[in-house]
Amino acid sequence: MGISAGSGRRSSVYDRLRLMMVSSRTVTIVTLSVALGLFFVFMGTIKLTPRLSRDAYSEMKRAYKEYAKALPVLKKMGITSVLLRKLIGTLELSCGIVMTLVPGRPKDVANFVLLLVMLAVLFFHQLVGDPLKRYAHALVFGILLTCRLLIIRQGDDKNMAPGGLMKEVQASGDTKTETEQDKGKLKTS
Repeated sequence: MGISAGSGRRSSVYDRLRLMMVSSRTVTIVTLSVALGLFFVFMGTIKLTPRLSRDAYSEMKRAYKEYAKALPVLKKMGITSVLLRKLIGTLELSCGIVMTLVPGRPKDVANFVLLLVMLAVLFFHQLVGDPLKRYAHALVFGILLTCRLLIIRQGDDKNMAPGGLMKEVQASGDTKTETEQDKGKLKTS
């Protein structure tokens, strides 16, 4: 146990190298965002137009007619099966674009909106008595959206924890390597 004179320089180099490396959390968030965004762009487009797949578009039209029949409250509110399909398709398409291309908090809002849409879709499938194979995709993508939100939230919690602000300051390139608690302690290597 000795005091190393060069340890401050090594930790500074280490901090800079750490900043250049991409964390696995960041890679996970970006990968999930792009994959989910592209999926919802695709699904929203299928609900809105037959250009990608006539069969899938026809199936969506049929399914949304069933949903509108099973929920008479929609008819009382003036929401037809066409309007419901176009509303959900537009939400999926626009939120998918945001998830794929827009950085920051709007991506998290889009994630939350898509999670609510998936819950509504799961409700519709249960309402008409569809078998699991018909709504498994909604279940899986709802879970993935939830995981993405939890990963984002986990990072937010770390920054808010005691000492998290100091870690953030150190990671931003500040050369201050000691917290107020560590002053006066001998560093040994």
